[in-house]
Amino acid sequence: MSTSYDRPLDANEGPHGTTGWGPPSQPPPADAPGNASRPSSLPHRLWRGRPEDPRWARPALLGLLAATLLLYLYDLSASGYANSFYSAAVQAGSRSWKALFFGSLDAGNAITVDKPPASLWPMELSVRVFGLNSWAILVPEVLMGVATVAVVYAAVRRRSGPAAGLVAGAVLALTPVAALMFRFDNPDALLALLMSLACYLVVRALEDGRTRWLVWAGVAIGLAFLAKTLQAFLILPPLALVYAVCAPVPLRKRLGQLAAATIALVVSGGWWVAIVELWPASSRPYIGGSQHNSFLELTFGYNGFGRLNGEETGSVGGGGASRGGGPGGGGGMWGSTGWDRMFSSEVGGQISWLLPAALILLVAGLVATRRYRRTSVTRGALLVWGGSLLTTMAVFSYMAGIFHQYYTVALAPYLAAVVGMGAGLLWERRRAVWAALALAAAVVAAAAWGYVLLDRTPAYVPWLKWLVLIGGLVAALGLIFAGRLTRPLALGAAALALVAALAGPTAYTLSTVDTGHEGAIPTAGPAGASMMGFGGGRFPGGRSGGAKGGFGGEGMPGGFGGGGMPGGQGSTGGQGMPGGQGMPGSQGMPGGQNGNGFPGPGDLAGGFPGGARTGEGGGAGGFGGLLNGTKVGSAAKALLKKNASRYTWVAASVGSQNAASYQLATGYPVMAIGGFNGTDPSPTLAQFEKYVADGRIHYFIDGGGMGGGMGRGGEGAGRGGSGTGSQISSWVQSHFTKVTAGSATFYDLTQPVKS
Repeated sequence: MSTSYDRPLDANEGPHGTTGWGPPSQPPPADAPGNASRPSSLPHRLWRGRPEDPRWARPALLGLLAATLLLYLYDLSASGYANSFYSAAVQAGSRSWKALFFGSLDAGNAITVDKPPASLWPMELSVRVFGLNSWAILVPEVLMGVATVAVVYAAVRRRSGPAAGLVAGAVLALTPVAALMFRFDNPDALLALLMSLACYLVVRALEDGRTRWLVWAGVAIGLAFLAKTLQAFLILPPLALVYAVCAPVPLRKRLGQLAAATIALVVSGGWWVAIVELWPASSRPYIGGSQHNSFLELTFGYNGFGRLNGEETGSVGGGGASRGGGPGGGGGMWGSTGWDRMFSSEVGGQISWLLPAALILLVAGLVATRRYRRTSVTRGALLVWGGSLLTTMAVFSYMAGIFHQYYTVALAPYLAAVVGMGAGLLWERRRAVWAALALAAAVVAAAAWGYVLLDRTPAYVPWLKWLVLIGGLVAALGLIFAGRLTRPLALGAAALALVAALAGPTAYTLSTVDTGHEGAIPTAGPAGASMMGFGGGRFPGGRSGGAKGGFGGEGMPGGFGGGGMPGGQGSTGGQGMPGGQGMPGSQGMPGGQNGNGFPGPGDLAGGFPGGARTGEGGGAGGFGGLLNGTKVGSAAKALLKKNASRYTWVAASVGSQNAASYQLATGYPVMAIGGFNGTDPSPTLAQFEKYVADGRIHYFIDGGGMGGGMGRGGEGAGRGGSGTGSQISSWVQSHFTKVTAGSATFYDLTQPVKS
């Protein structure tokens, strides 16, 4: 490990072992007095930590990790299967190694999820060992969250000391969207861990210029690509640029090392892609989310540049629009875009609590290190983490395609590291007036913005916003004079500042872990903490599970159409607006096959956005079936399970969410016609007819996702996707016998209609 640092500690700072701020000091020599008597057992080393750290550092780290683990494990099973789309794929991968490799949604390998499969693999292996249940699926995600906190701590500790590392780790653990997604089965948990690891490894490479660290960083980003495709590459520009400029080796070697890292990235992320693209399409599942059964098309289209410009073929709606006319104005289906998107009512409560403070600390940290040499690791680390924060934030702010609030978990590790390092640098220099003022400004920004965010949910702990604001202002006043105060008073001001800054996000995090979350679009915080834009409209975002259910939890229980939008999988309408058919669906909303927004004529079964979500086993029309599954009743379950082993797929349904619900309920494969949105051209009508003729599918589930309607005659194409779902629906309804089980309707594909 390199032990050369940019500069010695300030003369007024005292030894590192006293405060824990600043870079670690040199470890004592092995023959120093007292070292010989120290036990060297593994438990002692784990508890004591590095000899250059103060004695409290390692116990404090272990306490932070244990607290994070307990917090994230709290009432974990309340979320059930979380996102049934991914949980069904996990169930399939636990039954079939082929499904595990390809990321199939069902063990019959009809179609894959619309992402690469790496994020599914840990959960699938867990389910293979512990069986299919909520804990087996979600505990791997929790462990990824704890590991991410550890990585961020380790990265910050190396340059700014253990106290700064603990601050960074606590900021990350208590970020609401982190508490949400490290307890959920979407790919974002693994992505955040691998991106954090990549930043850590690049900083290690900046310390000593060794090629191996940079190569391992390339491997981490390549594996992150296999979790969420091109989002893994958002931080490549700042990482490559910082290393090319700041690494302590000659320029030619730097360029060669970057080339080696690029090769490592391509190999670690490309091996699976090469196998899939070279594998005969007839013997592998269809690539979900693509229109031509191509993973490369999925990567660069629906999951790639389409997210930036809004032209996602097969998507259910268009992108955002530049903000105009204030909040809520000019927004597209996925909310308004613009420089302030991360601070908006849609996103702010998820991630932005300490974002103003982080930006102030980043600028102040760069000012503090402006006179350091080119190879300064402290400045390089700030640029790595700060550059990753700014780049990712800029893309999220202006992307016009599909954007969900929970994507912002990717920002949480970068933000936490910047806060920890920036606070550490300024604390070391607190005797300088400018540093004390900058530190105080960061605390005021955190407290003032915390007040604003808490004021957006006035019914939730209404007294807290005033404590945050007043506490932050008092702490900032103390920090201005911290360099002249006694050590206890200065530390007291710092502690008060930390409490004021973290009180708001902690309250939202506690609300998040206290509520189950299900469905495709979860959000963190209490009811009303997030707003979602659809076509410029706003609905309370939300908490998608538990007894509150529906779209927006307490704000609008049950939402529209009984099941809500995007309410909990299986949650009922409660006291919300009546379900049933909702708005008439004959004309729909502009879009559909024209590709201009919501599906057009006939695309929405029973209207917008109604559907059968209140009964047992009914398909969910509109967004009810697209974003959530359905509650499968006992009668429907018994019907599907009878003689199920005779068939490759016990049933088929348009769209993945309903198919996933039936698959998880019965334990048998269910074919998702058209993939997630119901807009993928798989299977074609001819292929489906052959499956039926061969006796491979038993039932067709009436009701499904957005892209095919339920036989109402529309093309059901969303944004330019296929209409095979509606074609199959019409063919089934005209050729096979209708069967009911409870309130659910099926078509028995082994019983043709008698002419």
